[in-house]
Amino acid sequence: MKILSIQSAVAFGHVGNSAAVFPLQRIGVEVLPVYTVNFSNHTGYGAWRGPLIAPDDVREVITGIGERGAFGDIDVVLSGYQGSEGIADVILEAVAAVKEAHPGAVYSCDPVMGNAKSGCFVAPAIPVLLRDRVVPAADIITPNQFELGFLTETEPSDLASTLASADAARTMGPSTVLVTSVERPDRPEGTIEMLAVTDAGAWIVQTPHIPMKANGSGDVTAALFTAHFRASGDAADALARATSSVWDLLDLTHRSGHRELQLIEAQESYAHPRLQFPVTQVR
Repeated sequence: MKILSIQSAVAFGHVGNSAAVFPLQRIGVEVLPVYTVNFSNHTGYGAWRGPLIAPDDVREVITGIGERGAFGDIDVVLSGYQGSEGIADVILEAVAAVKEAHPGAVYSCDPVMGNAKSGCFVAPAIPVLLRDRVVPAADIITPNQFELGFLTETEPSDLASTLASADAARTMGPSTVLVTSVERPDRPEGTIEMLAVTDAGAWIVQTPHIPMKANGSGDVTAALFTAHFRASGDAADALARATSSVWDLLDLTHRSGHRELQLIEAQESYAHPRLQFPVTQVR
């Protein structure tokens, strides 16, 4: 499998491509990383250095990949945080070019815009752009519960309303929705869930909640779920594998006392997920 991953990159720590590429490689996926920024560290520190890469420069890199005849071998285009409005056009152009060369390819979009605790943390135009233009072009989307609500103009909370919101998102274009960090009010205390919804059904998985802010964990989740689902076509299996890997990554990071993901140290959890959390079909 080959994935064209268009995301940010940092030298220190692990977010964007700096989070997604190694776990994908560790499960045997060939990744073609294209950077939208090249920062010293993620912006959560409040200070960083390095350039936002101009959309035209990102486009040039992707054009060069196409000139090598690579588009026909790409199975997935993956995108995450979009730092500027112009990147959306570049991503959509890349998706169209890859699908023209390989009609069986899919586009997986992590529509990063914010979360319930902090609200939107991207430029005001980005959420609207994601909702109106980017998500309709995607085959797979991986929003958290807050992002799902914005995209569908709904308020998902319990299981029924979250399922309804996922169905509303699927009417926009994507056939598969992975809802990360589902926080329904009737779940057991100290737990958190993820929900995958496809044409074939819906599945939920519950894990203990690890009390830490883990920048980049969503990028790893989106990458691993997408790769596993693309490989098997089995959403329940992809959900089980991605959840197991990411939970072990977060647990190791939390126990280490470090702020940044212990991405390399947790590599066995990607290659050999323990599958310790049962996945339940809910529809």
